[in-house]
Amino acid sequence: MRHLVCFIGLLFVSKASSLDFFVEEIGDFYDPRFGQDEEQGNIKTSGQSPPKLINRYERNRRSIFTADEVENEEVEVETGDGIHIHSYKVEARITSRFAHTTICSRVINTAQHAQSVVFNVQIPKSAFISNFTMDVNGITFIGSVKEKTVARSLYAKARARGKAAGIVRTNSNDMETFKTEVHVPEGSKIQFEIHYQGMMQRKLGVYEYNLNLQPGKLVPQFQVDVYIYEPKGIAFVRAPNFLGEQFEGLIKVTNSNQKAHVCFKPTLHQQRKCHNCSSTAVDGDFTVQYDVSRENNGGDLQVSDGYFVHFFAPINLSPLPKNIIFVIDVSGSMWGLKMKQTVQAMQTILDDLGHDDFFSIIDFNHNVRCWSDELVPATSIQTSEAKKYIQEIQPNGGTNINEALLRATHMLSNAMNYGVIDPRSVSMIILVSDGDPTVGEIKLSAIQKNVKKRMRDEFSLFSLGMGFDVDYDFLERIALENRGMAQRIYANQDASQQLKDFYQQVSSPLLRKILIEYPDEAVTDVTQNSFDKYFSGSELVVAGRVEPHGYSVLQSVITASSGTMDLSLQAVADVHELDEILALQKYVNPGFARQLWAYITVNQLLAERSLASTAAKKRKITQRIVSMALQHQFVTPMTAMLVESESGDERLLADSPKDPKQGCCSGGGSSVMGRKGSLTYNPPPWAQFPTAQPTALAQIGPSLVEALPNHITLVENDPHFIIHLSKSKQDICFNIDSEPGKILNLVSDPDLGVVVNGQLIGAKKLEETKMSTFFGTIAIYCKKQDMKVEISTEHISVMNGKYAHLFSWEETGNMTQNGVKISIKKDTHVTVSVNEKISFMVLLHRVWKKHPVNVDFLGVYTPHTNMFSPEVHGLLGQFFSEPEVKVFNVHPGSDPKKPEATMEVKGHKLAVTRGWQKDYRADKVYGTNVYCWFIHNSGKGFIDGHYKDYIVPHLDSFLQRP
Repeated sequence: MRHLVCFIGLLFVSKASSLDFFVEEIGDFYDPRFGQDEEQGNIKTSGQSPPKLINRYERNRRSIFTADEVENEEVEVETGDGIHIHSYKVEARITSRFAHTTICSRVINTAQHAQSVVFNVQIPKSAFISNFTMDVNGITFIGSVKEKTVARSLYAKARARGKAAGIVRTNSNDMETFKTEVHVPEGSKIQFEIHYQGMMQRKLGVYEYNLNLQPGKLVPQFQVDVYIYEPKGIAFVRAPNFLGEQFEGLIKVTNSNQKAHVCFKPTLHQQRKCHNCSSTAVDGDFTVQYDVSRENNGGDLQVSDGYFVHFFAPINLSPLPKNIIFVIDVSGSMWGLKMKQTVQAMQTILDDLGHDDFFSIIDFNHNVRCWSDELVPATSIQTSEAKKYIQEIQPNGGTNINEALLRATHMLSNAMNYGVIDPRSVSMIILVSDGDPTVGEIKLSAIQKNVKKRMRDEFSLFSLGMGFDVDYDFLERIALENRGMAQRIYANQDASQQLKDFYQQVSSPLLRKILIEYPDEAVTDVTQNSFDKYFSGSELVVAGRVEPHGYSVLQSVITASSGTMDLSLQAVADVHELDEILALQKYVNPGFARQLWAYITVNQLLAERSLASTAAKKRKITQRIVSMALQHQFVTPMTAMLVESESGDERLLADSPKDPKQGCCSGGGSSVMGRKGSLTYNPPPWAQFPTAQPTALAQIGPSLVEALPNHITLVENDPHFIIHLSKSKQDICFNIDSEPGKILNLVSDPDLGVVVNGQLIGAKKLEETKMSTFFGTIAIYCKKQDMKVEISTEHISVMNGKYAHLFSWEETGNMTQNGVKISIKKDTHVTVSVNEKISFMVLLHRVWKKHPVNVDFLGVYTPHTNMFSPEVHGLLGQFFSEPEVKVFNVHPGSDPKKPEATMEVKGHKLAVTRGWQKDYRADKVYGTNVYCWFIHNSGKGFIDGHYKDYIVPHLDSFLQRP
């Protein structure tokens, strides 16, 4: 028998992923689909219980605890579930910015029954797992990195035998969740140990090391140790307390010139939430921040174990003037909190612009709009005007990323061509978007190509992806290809602060065109050594191999352009000195330079792979990544980790899935339609498909009894009005024969301030000397809310004061503002409700574009339950005060299927004909028959006055009654 665990593509991807595996008991006495009945000795179905490791392993057990720890085993904590965490220890060794972290947890199942034990830790996304080991009752599982294809082959073989592991997917912002679960018998002792490595990134003048501590229980031996060693000296080190007030003063920091030790070792009493609590208060982030001493602007060049690392972070330089264009997505999905936080961030960012800076703002949805068509100086007057402009943005519509970015490059190019900007300044575009392109050029590769073609070498593009609905891979590719970088902004946190923090990172460019060179005969395999820009508070890092030619020193030359001059700097390092120093240190990583070089190289290869233009190039880069990862034991997207027992006869298996896109839109009181978000459509009950209900028409006789739908007042086709009279349970129909372009008032309620008007359009040509007319535009105006919704066959326009929001019929979603809710169902209908008292549905009818006569048109539906005021009127509105109707003298008509009768209504006796019209809610093609009494002559005698009395001058005009 053999156990194998496979970790595939776990870390260093911009996407969130994780894995979960179950240790499985495997052999002739176990099948993972069944559980062992110890009393009966037979096999029974185990359902969803995790696989088991049973006491037969105890014959191979060896102690996993030290003698001192065994002595302390009597210090047990009552947990209630029998899972006793004996110890939880973290040790991080940071040597020259490279961190190696080990997390070890020892657990005992003190319950009187078998149960699952879980090991769950969070790991930075920028780190690589380098090892994982597990000891279960003396059986040790040891990890090693293999090529992914090998792991998948073993996975397939295990699956074929029914011995596959489970998978769990989680997402946690900047962290990956690593979770393992093992089902063990009573008295079992388990040890989990995971190792991961990563380079410290300097941001805003600080290196920050983060641990997420969530033991979940009280731990007798709980300890975190962070050891820092920086050969050139430590400028400062601090450990701000983010764990809670009760841990104030418990994080101990000791440091000297080159070393620092940060320790957190709370006792059981200090871990308790309260004096008698059995739950832990340890739940949060443990953070260590530091920076290093810098002797000269040539940087810190270090050589160790045959490799070199060069850290370049000059100080005391004047910032370069910058030309910056903010390209902001204002499509519908940015509505609410995301737009609010973006506006808040921009207010601060605009205030931070320097007096030598130039800027402009481009906001885009399906259209592209420029605050200024050219770059303007960042004077107080200009920034104030820009802040007002930003404040007034109202998101709506689709996403035209391509045109927006091309407009930005054009603006920068013009400024450069006409000498508007300083030739030594830094030009950049900052794109903020939360979704994929939906308008204009939507093919990502084409957008990437278009932008690359128009971007000059002097320009950089920075991409900020809001939430998880955005295609972050695309934003990262387009940024990396244009000398920038990308960052995901998490909308469920303080997105405004994240935006401001990102801007701070790029707000002070100090150098341009940096080149760091070394003697060709002295080094090989050098990582990226030319950089477009250097920003204050950051750091450029170059690494490589040192040739064994007997050189005693390694020298580098740095050239760069500053605001007023071209610089040439030097750095020199002794080839052997650092190794001699490290040999005398206790808590360091002697092979840090080798691992750091490998870490940088693999990351750069991953970035290069994402930009590879052909499959052949991608395969070649993949081979290099795999080779590097196997050599240096890194789990990457191209490699996997196998974990097997020391004897090689036990096998486990796990896999990590691809990360799906996830919506993350935090609502801010209202939502908006958009094609990018996960938006839902919730029509009111009356707007849903009608169900047939048998109703007898006594006046007509049994031959005309039909199954009727849930009746509703509506106007359809050219145009046919159907008035449902709920009290008398009758439907009355009439047509209006008017002219194209005329606007008819349907509902006018001056007390509520609500009006509904429809503008007629004509058919493509006369038919039998008659021009048919249809409603081409329906306008719903809510005066008190200052909201107007204009629905045409082409689009939906929502106007709130001076702001206009435009949506297409391709969208589905909801928007609520000032008590008015607008809901769009893609290519179907729009519903508008006002304060949940009044609602209308506008139904879209599409016809064959080549039809010789017919045109696209709209239908209007409204329930009789609408709560209008007594002053309501209009062709539809007047009937919400239902008139008394009597139908008598029913007799056969000229058409046997259409009886005739006399109707008495409003003091008139009218000749009416029994017929039917269509309700298209359930079937937009054929409709559902609605039987009604038809009033001739455009409703004369049934409606108040003449139909021409209902013609109004504008779409938002109220009906003027005499």
